[in-house]
Amino acid sequence: SCCTPVSRAAAPTANSNMDSSDIPEYEYFVAPGPRGYPPLTVDMKHHHEDTNRTSHKTHLYNLDSLVVRRGQEFEVNIKFNRPYKPDEDKFAVEFVIGSSPEYSKGTYMPVFAVKERQTAWAGRITETSENTVTMAVTPDPGCIVGKYHMYVAIVTPYGIRRTKREKSRDLYILFNPWAADDDVFLNDESERQECVMNEMGIIYHGSYDDIAERTWNFGQFNVGILDACLYILDRSQMPITSRGDVVKVVRQASAMLNSRDDDGVLVGNWSGDYTYGVAPTSWTGSTDILLSYQNTRSPVCYAQCWVYAAVFNTFLRCLGIPARVVTNYFSAHDNNGNLKTDIILDETGRIDRGRTKDSIWNYHCWNECYMARKDLPAGFGGWQVVDSTPQETSDGMYRCGPASVNAIKHGQMCYPYDAPFVFAEVNSDVVFYMRGKEGTMEPVKVNRSHVGRAVYTKTPGELTRKDITDQYKFPEDSTEERTVLEKAVAFGCTREESDPLPADVDLILPSVELAVGQDLELSVEFVNRSEQRRTVEAYVSGSVVYYTGVTSAEFLFTTPRVTLEPGQSEKELVDVEARRYMKHLVEQANLNFIVTGKVKETGQIILSPVSFVQVSGEPRVHEEMTATVQFTNPFSFNLKGVYVRMEGPGVMLPSFRYYSLLAPNTPLVWTEKFYPQRAGTTRIIASLDCPALRQIYGEKSITIKTTMEKY
Repeated sequence: SCCTPVSRAAAPTANSNMDSSDIPEYEYFVAPGPRGYPPLTVDMKHHHEDTNRTSHKTHLYNLDSLVVRRGQEFEVNIKFNRPYKPDEDKFAVEFVIGSSPEYSKGTYMPVFAVKERQTAWAGRITETSENTVTMAVTPDPGCIVGKYHMYVAIVTPYGIRRTKREKSRDLYILFNPWAADDDVFLNDESERQECVMNEMGIIYHGSYDDIAERTWNFGQFNVGILDACLYILDRSQMPITSRGDVVKVVRQASAMLNSRDDDGVLVGNWSGDYTYGVAPTSWTGSTDILLSYQNTRSPVCYAQCWVYAAVFNTFLRCLGIPARVVTNYFSAHDNNGNLKTDIILDETGRIDRGRTKDSIWNYHCWNECYMARKDLPAGFGGWQVVDSTPQETSDGMYRCGPASVNAIKHGQMCYPYDAPFVFAEVNSDVVFYMRGKEGTMEPVKVNRSHVGRAVYTKTPGELTRKDITDQYKFPEDSTEERTVLEKAVAFGCTREESDPLPADVDLILPSVELAVGQDLELSVEFVNRSEQRRTVEAYVSGSVVYYTGVTSAEFLFTTPRVTLEPGQSEKELVDVEARRYMKHLVEQANLNFIVTGKVKETGQIILSPVSFVQVSGEPRVHEEMTATVQFTNPFSFNLKGVYVRMEGPGVMLPSFRYYSLLAPNTPLVWTEKFYPQRAGTTRIIASLDCPALRQIYGEKSITIKTTMEKY
């Protein structure tokens, strides 16, 4: 019968989308007849303005091949050497992916024009005109995602004759959040526009009480990015047959975006020394990273959490999976699998950094992607946490998720994948333990509301942040929150049940704002709430701390002794000179002041709470424009090894300049020409980075007109 695949012997599992095996040019029924390819041509209707591209929302992909989404009809025009006769002529359009195509595995899929013979991919003839037949094809909404080769097979009296393999007939099939039967279906157009189609993102960082933001060019439609994303799956040796399952795809990609155990995309580095790569703060978009990984076949240096999340977001949106970058402020990194972030103090009240293994990051970025979870009970689909920053292993590899956000909110720790770890990131208690000389550990303070203070993402269609904390947890101290935490404990998570009595001496450390290079006078206030005299033996520590909570260097240590009468308060002033901390500064650094003390009379421990882009030219498609970065070194010392980067979605590909030295008060001016490729509002993003100065960036919004539009 026409175009039925021949059974094959067992073969190695196909795990590369780039490898292919041509199917036979002809399959004889009787003695060999006419040889050669059938006399026909195929128009894939793949140009950006064609209905296939516009109806499938793939018109922005910068590719010469057809790009469509599964579960949705597309058309191809087939021109034969004579008019088509439905009653006599039999043909099929065949789609092949991978090196071992088989019908039973979904890697070989024939599509027929007649109702009597349909497969999982529906086919129908929508129009005939002289020798041209328009064939409409609807891929199965659960089909494999990737790059296919297309053939046309014709039945002759002697057998089946197929077209020659040609690159022009290749096509890409993606996930489809617009198709109700696809597992990534998202029934909110504003969310689809933001989480699939938007190339420009905002990533939130900084600290809870001083939130900062930076713009990122995801660039999911740029030249070569789709192939680079498919290469990531190939590099992981993920079976082709698994690439229609969105849960498996995102879990595999979560492991592959970091290089820890599989030579994945990005090398993490939190050391402050980026001599052999690009500083994480220098990147402005994902394009350079993904193309470099594909071209060099080597991991790219360097990344931290927001870079992992941003590049992962590009991967997900490029394949059609709705995704967004999320920032959790005061994010717990729990090393021992409980619901406690353990801070160990020695007998003097000073933090024992050698024994304190858990940490609290000022913020941590991960991704959410939207999908049905058919492997879980009803109600746990929707937004899922996936995280490619290498923190802890999951099933033997550094990856995390997908974990249902709804399961995390309701304390359902039993559902895959990695829900307990994510739950702890937003719900851990901070427990301070006093370590005695004999090694005993006694809790002296518990803070149950510090971790997971706020969770933010970008608001769809706007340049503002959206608070989604309530999607992860119920309000603090609510009945629902207590029930959820009890449920988590029932699933094996341990908490600190004790509530140590508070000390009767309060310690007040005001928040301060400090410009880089500025001296500071730190005021520490001690208040005696008791009716007796109290003597406090305190220590004040000042450290430069990474956003991950890891200390870079301690630059201040002093040990004041304060005696307080009943009801008395006293302020201790500590001078902090800029010269003492400047040499230790690292990117996204905080000056972290910790004040602890021991009340001599009671033995109680007291603790403190822990530019620049100009654009000129006529903003029209294909018209020359210029972007200028201007920066002046404001310091009294030289800036060495200065990198400046610039790019913009749809208008400018990534570019950079290197300056070996920038003297004090010396201006830097870099002007770059560019030619906008499409109309619309976009941004030019620029960053400046050097070992002495991180996290300098700016942006300029521009609206590009078509050549026909008037101002």
